[in-house]
Amino acid sequence: MSTRQHKNNPLVRLVVPAICSLLVAYFLFHAWSGRYGIVAMRELDEERTRLEFELVRIKEKRTALDARVMLLRDGTIEKDMLDEQARQMLGMVGPDEIVVLR
Repeated sequence: MSTRQHKNNPLVRLVVPAICSLLVAYFLFHAWSGRYGIVAMRELDEERTRLEFELVRIKEKRTALDARVMLLRDGTIEKDMLDEQARQMLGMVGPDEIVVLR
């Protein structure tokens, strides 16, 4: 009966830890800079904050426009005043009207 003897190579003991280290490094890299990583989440938070401010600005603008529309509703403004404002904004004058510029 014969037995085989192998020399213990110190590099063989490092193969499994090296592979595990590479896997951990791979997952850490993607956790930091991947599609759903820390950097991407920070960018999404900044985008969300910017969009929330834009939403508030648009809501304020809409409220202001609603207030202006309420002034033009029937019963709250005289017809000739409405006609005057519309002509002034559109820059239109009838053929039989005289315009006095101040």
